Amino acid sequence: MKIAVVGATGLVGGVMLQVLEERGFAGNEIIAAASPKSVSKQIDFAGRKLTVTSVEDAIAQKPQYAIFSAGAGTSRQYAPLFAAVGCTVVDNSSCWRMNKEVPLVVPEINMASVGAEHRIIANPNCSTIQMVLAVSRLHWKYGIKRIVISTYQSITGTGIKAVRQLEAEESYAFEHHVPSSQLRETMEQALGDSYQPAYPNQIYRNLFPHGGDFLPDGYTTEEQKLVDETRKILGDETIQVSATVVRVPVVGGHSEAVNIEFHNEYDLDEARQLVADTPGVVVCDDPAKNLYPTPVMAHHRDEVFVGRIRRDNTQPRTLNLWVVSDNLRKGAATNAIQILEKLIH
Repeated sequence: MKIAVVGATGLVGGVMLQVLEERGFAGNEIIAAASPKSVSKQIDFAGRKLTVTSVEDAIAQKPQYAIFSAGAGTSRQYAPLFAAVGCTVVDNSSCWRMNKEVPLVVPEINMASVGAEHRIIANPNCSTIQMVLAVSRLHWKYGIKRIVISTYQSITGTGIKAVRQLEAEESYAFEHHVPSSQLRETMEQALGDSYQPAYPNQIYRNLFPHGGDFLPDGYTTEEQKLVDETRKILGDETIQVSATVVRVPVVGGHSEAVNIEFHNEYDLDEARQLVADTPGVVVCDDPAKNLYPTPVMAHHRDEVFVGRIRRDNTQPRTLNLWVVSDNLRKGAATNAIQILEKLIH
């Protein structure tokens, strides 16, 4: 079959190609598509070279499936055109996620929401995927009333420009012995327009509570995604979600502190087992041995890791979890390829 990867030269697009190779798609015809500036570039895939083509040319080749990771604008423009030639699109952008006609899918939870009529399927936000997978069976058993979540999100979620910002700041601080508190100002003065950071703040030896754009109510678009997408995937609009997104100088994956209040009382051992029995989830929780999930542990892995499972002693029916996953894999590429696998089989 023909499978198009739109945004193949980007950070997530590269991981999509890697996961396609790992999961047995190397023998298929892979069409690598990207923006005009990347057309004719050569990229490696499964021991061969793929020549990057335009999105329009990819549509003309009429692939059976297309996986998008090229931004909401590209998806809005081109996903319907792929669908019009009989292609099924799995889109990683925010464009279609809250469209009532488009399924928003984590395969282990709600693949049944996809019907034969659906030509566009949305891949959720990376921070949403790992959280809902970790809590899905708890919701089915006890009923989630409210979630309070704080995320510690890798710079890779912003893309290659953010990775280059961190690398440039690290290198400049080391070479010029600049204190971290003066680094941003010093680099702006010394480098001028050649310093093009991805963030409004320094990320080297720093963190900031800002992901996406700020909304009128003081929350950000990244935080609102956690609210809206959680409800849609779990199929319950009554779930209350309060989120704070924090960007941290980490490349391995996203971490989340999750506080869950249930409608019904729970048994701690049973809750732990429900999490452990969830496909794609690994419980790593032995405080006596200092075992708990970290981004280093999750890096290049497809599982969602859960630890620090404990009762909230301040109010009834409330549980605390610590959830970590590689945001480029299960948080993006792997989840999309898993949807593709389910569509095929």
